[in-house]
Amino acid sequence: MVNAFPFALFIGTALGFLAGIGVGGGSLLIMWLTLVLEMPHPEARVLNLLFFLPTALIACLFRWKQGTLEIRKVLPAMIGGCVSAAVFSLISLQTDVTMLRKLFGCLLLIAGLKELFYRPRKAR
Repeated sequence: MVNAFPFALFIGTALGFLAGIGVGGGSLLIMWLTLVLEMPHPEARVLNLLFFLPTALIACLFRWKQGTLEIRKVLPAMIGGCVSAAVFSLISLQTDVTMLRKLFGCLLLIAGLKELFYRPRKAR
């Protein structure tokens, strides 16, 4: 059932919605692929990137059209993100998959705890 096309379309739509509102459907996609579909972690990472690129591009275009995305302000982060993604992708090729899974799990745990205990700052 979980391998059926309609179910995969539903999951892709739900994760695309989350990515569109900025939640980050990519982390959930990797968990879905590895835990439910039992896909090997390296293949799940590649699929996650292929999922992320078009969804991020579309979300950025909509934000830019709304006037909420200022390219000059985010350009340094974009360049830094691209460079670090390339460097750490090369490093991950040399790293044991079990270690990568543990690091990814720790990252998700930290992000979840941050969201759980987040309190907005009071305005002055």
